[in-house]
Amino acid sequence: MDYLLDGLRHAFILLFSGDVETYSAVFTSLKVSSLSIAGSLIVGIPAGFFLGYYEFAGKRQLRAIVDTLLALPTVVVGLFVYAFVSRRGPLGEFGLLFTIPGIAIAQMILVLPIVMSLTATAIESLDRRLKTTILTLGARGRQIIMASLLEARYAVLIAAVTAYGRAISEVGVSMMIGGNIKWHTRTITTAIALETGKGQFAMGIALGIVLLSIAFLVNFALTALKRRMA
Repeated sequence: MDYLLDGLRHAFILLFSGDVETYSAVFTSLKVSSLSIAGSLIVGIPAGFFLGYYEFAGKRQLRAIVDTLLALPTVVVGLFVYAFVSRRGPLGEFGLLFTIPGIAIAQMILVLPIVMSLTATAIESLDRRLKTTILTLGARGRQIIMASLLEARYAVLIAAVTAYGRAISEVGVSMMIGGNIKWHTRTITTAIALETGKGQFAMGIALGIVLLSIAFLVNFALTALKRRMA
């Protein structure tokens, strides 16, 4: 137990002394996760609205596929994206492998089903009379979309927060696409895996404390949003 206590003591020293290497991994994680969430919301909210609002042939099957992708393994996403962005892949000329945008794209694919599925559920849960009321008031096209999303705003925010929690805590995609390059693509999770493998627990524990703090903040936000919905 002594080495764990010693690691915990050194972890607090790293955090409170502003250790450059530790905070480099923290800022890289925040940057990658923010980019991936922004992309997933831009694509996922309109797609989720379409899936939840309209009736069309094959909707049930499409919804089943999206719901199934909620449990998409990170290594499968990493393998899929790696095949496309590697030098021999169709997107190899863009140089996305071992870059922050490359990791962000892979994380976006990972969390997109979460945003789509939860947004669709939020739209489906709206009062059926809302659609009639909106149409009666003369709303058309984008006005219908904005009015429906405004009514379901707390549920859509829950989708965003849940997706962010998934993105910032994943390790497989970041390791495969980012390569865990120091000062460049090393994130909190990949740094923890590396330092633990080296037996250097201090930085691993320090980053673990930061990751847990973010997880608590995400959970606090989720709880607050659910209370607003109740």
